[in-house]
Amino acid sequence: MPVRSTFANARTLLNTAEVELWPAGLLRARSSADARALARASRVLRRKDDGRYLAAVLPEGLVGLVPGWSRSVGMDDALDRLEAAQARGAPIDPDLSGVLPLHGLRRRLDHLGLDADDYAARTGLVLVAEPATLALAGFDRYRRPLWLTRAAGRAWQAMRQAAAGDQIALEAISGYRSHAYQLGIFQRKLERGQPLARILTVNAAPGYSEHHAGTALDIGTPGQPPAEESFETTAAFAWLQANATRFSFYMSYPRGNAHGIIYEPWHWRHGGR
Repeated sequence: MPVRSTFANARTLLNTAEVELWPAGLLRARSSADARALARASRVLRRKDDGRYLAAVLPEGLVGLVPGWSRSVGMDDALDRLEAAQARGAPIDPDLSGVLPLHGLRRRLDHLGLDADDYAARTGLVLVAEPATLALAGFDRYRRPLWLTRAAGRAWQAMRQAAAGDQIALEAISGYRSHAYQLGIFQRKLERGQPLARILTVNAAPGYSEHHAGTALDIGTPGQPPAEESFETTAAFAWLQANATRFSFYMSYPRGNAHGIIYEPWHWRHGGR
């Protein structure tokens, strides 16, 4: 399998239902073997459920990083996506890549004991598909790559720059999250003994979070804890209230919102209302 790479493609995340294809230069080595592979790789196939590095695209071809990697769930789709990207050669346009199918999501919701139809009717939330390709929009507070749609990423960078011009520091806390990531949040909270009804007041059910679309951001400012109501007392929040709509960002969950989600002054979505 030939390996081709461009700067533009090194700034895109190729997405499939079970496996993400990451630019290798944006990943952190977790072992000496990882470090050797990442130093030579163009992309790494990363399992979404647990973040495990499965295989690396090296100059000589695809090399597995764990035993049995080729039998991983969703690997056939990931390899098809990789082959199509390499055959294309030209930079991948995130705006033209479409979204992933929603099959398998109902199984995840059943696993949580959540009736999807009842949940949608009660909350007014809709299923959100994941983009097939996401663009690098900088880095978040924790120096993790920030993945968004290209339009949302450009708007975020422009808004952050405008805020800086007014002596306001905006930080991204998180952007795109996969269905698998959201499911993990629920599983960890359930394991700690939190009831499902309580979790659903804080987190949208897997498949219903705006973060899945790559258009939503949790925003913070230096010196403030992440995702806390106290953010509303900051100069950063006041600036967002006055200016965010100029960049097509809107606060999704104001007080008393119809979805039953707690007040989230830190959560802003790019796009029409």
